[in-house]
Amino acid sequence: MSKNIMPRRALLALSIALAYPLASHAAEDASTTTNTTELQKVEVTGTRSKLDAARNGLSPDTGSSITRIGKDDIQNLPQGENTPLNQVILQTPGVVQDSYGQLHVRGDHGNVQYRINGVVIPESISGFGQALETRFADRLSILTGALPAQYGYRTAAIVDITTKGEDEQQGNGSIGVTFGDRGSLETNIELNGTKGDFSYYLTGSFEHNKLGIENPVDSRDALHDKTNQGKTFGYLSYLLNDDSRITAMFGTTNNRFQIPNVPGQTPDFVTASAPPKDSSLLDANQRETNRFGVLSYQGSAGAFVDYQISLFHRTTDVHYRPDTTGDLQYLGVAADILRRNIADGVQADMSWRLNSQHTVRAGLFGQHEKVSTANNSLVFPADADGNATSTVPVSIQDDSRLSGDLWGAYLQDEWKVSPALTVNYGLRYDQAKTVVNESQLSPRLGLVYKITPNLDLHAGYARYFTPPPTEKIDTTSVQKFLGTTNALPSDANTAVKSERSDYYDAGLAWAATDKLTLGIDGYYRDVRHLQDEGQFGNALIYSAFNYAKGRIYGLDLSANYKDKALSGYLNLGFTHARATQIETGQFNFDDDELAYIQQNWVHLDHEQRLSASAGASYRFANGIALSGSALYGSGLRDDFANTGHLPSYTTVNADLSKTIDFGGAMGKVETRLSIINLFDRSYQLRDGSGIGVGAPQWGQRRTAYVSLDKSF
Repeated sequence: MSKNIMPRRALLALSIALAYPLASHAAEDASTTTNTTELQKVEVTGTRSKLDAARNGLSPDTGSSITRIGKDDIQNLPQGENTPLNQVILQTPGVVQDSYGQLHVRGDHGNVQYRINGVVIPESISGFGQALETRFADRLSILTGALPAQYGYRTAAIVDITTKGEDEQQGNGSIGVTFGDRGSLETNIELNGTKGDFSYYLTGSFEHNKLGIENPVDSRDALHDKTNQGKTFGYLSYLLNDDSRITAMFGTTNNRFQIPNVPGQTPDFVTASAPPKDSSLLDANQRETNRFGVLSYQGSAGAFVDYQISLFHRTTDVHYRPDTTGDLQYLGVAADILRRNIADGVQADMSWRLNSQHTVRAGLFGQHEKVSTANNSLVFPADADGNATSTVPVSIQDDSRLSGDLWGAYLQDEWKVSPALTVNYGLRYDQAKTVVNESQLSPRLGLVYKITPNLDLHAGYARYFTPPPTEKIDTTSVQKFLGTTNALPSDANTAVKSERSDYYDAGLAWAATDKLTLGIDGYYRDVRHLQDEGQFGNALIYSAFNYAKGRIYGLDLSANYKDKALSGYLNLGFTHARATQIETGQFNFDDDELAYIQQNWVHLDHEQRLSASAGASYRFANGIALSGSALYGSGLRDDFANTGHLPSYTTVNADLSKTIDFGGAMGKVETRLSIINLFDRSYQLRDGSGIGVGAPQWGQRRTAYVSLDKSF
């Protein structure tokens, strides 16, 4: 179980270069044999607690690496619950930072699955904003490595969020406000309570600032970069009896972004209807929305069988609106693009404790998706070399529709061979039908062996089947744009294939003392039809493609220290990720780059050889908490065919927190001062070159925030 647990509401923090250790990291958690055994040790009583334990017992982690982050750990991060979810995950081993809030885990581009209370949440169309908030999480479990048969489709990491609600009984809620540099203002509210057999948790937030997207130039403030972001989440639960309940979850996200401008550019094209437009005055925008709902029934059949059945729905879309004149003059195309995805599905999981040695788990998953793209483009007629032959644009409508079906089933057994050895073995079968119809039978094997009372070994093998993200399959028509300034460089193959890989993982966890835990974890992945994503158009929307073969391997190191007042952690990740031969989406690449990749193994654009996260937290006797976090990156890939890499960088965040009693009606208020990029380092995440890389992006400069949070 998590060792690094701090008191509940740590208040206001200004950090100096040290950060709070997130509750158990991979090295510590490798010693856990099963979630079921662990949860049965939790000292809670009552029907809700029993059902919570039963639900979590449906999900094993034997043989995989796991990091657990509790609500107290989140409170002690710089920015506390205002910390974006991706920034929380970045403080765990093997995770690499990218622009637009993207994360890369163990050499994968994305391939991260999010679950809420054990239910898979269909992925939204990727853009700039976070679809999920940290605020509604009671705790997070992040699994990587060779996963049990229960987990499929997105397997680089499983982020399982347990929501507030069932255990949130203190008070009726809270209201908070955060303000800071660059016009930052965020308000949030939380409501929770229990009335008999009914309990609820509701939260909502609204955020405005002038740094919605990473700055494309090296300046403190970006031009034309305002954002408005609104989010809601709700969790409702009703107990039917001692052994069953119905729960409902819903979430909405509505994010609006201005596309930041690069001053001083010279137009490449001329429009007959307008003079050249100043590049600092362009007005392109993007809107991203995401809505999901989940209805679940959880129950038990006798003392040894637990199950949960869930129905889910999700609608997501991204709408890019160009600056018509500006995009035509600088890009040769002004495309108004709306991409939408609707998904409906069912998930069922069952756990059957046969005896003290065997726990059998089985489940089904099915999902139907409908994807539509509306692309209204203005382009200039052009010659064979791409030179415009007219100053009057023509309109091309390139709409498309696509549907996809995905289903899978698994069966696995958790076998406690001896008090020191636990083995989890199983099979899953998956079938994906979108632009192609593919399937795979995938064996899984994992084990945990206690070598000594303080030294544990975990190891595993998993065969993975990763279907293409339906919402990222590019259906652009090559023929429609021939003879225009938006002509694609090569022929099209839009039949993006499912990725198939063999994953090997092994690690050790050593409790060196009762306060210090050390861990090491190595992995190797041999991949066929390796999936990657890139931003190939002027709209900041990603499209999927395949390499024929890929090889990814690496090593994660971790150290965690926990004392009464002082805690600290350090994670190091070494990654090698290469691939060869583009086999789908070739129309997104220039001929010379395609030819080079066909003949050579190239670095993946998201490969970062060395990544590190570190931090510490200290709580003084007077209630003041001082904490901080630091990230290091050796630089993502750039240049022709990813042959170079960007310079390394280090950033530090700092936080000072305290609860202040103002007396009277105001009472106690949690106050927090946070500084992002304390030393105001200028660093570049992307320079606009590399495979599938769009505009340059620079990291956030020093930004200070003040937060006030009042419970009621």
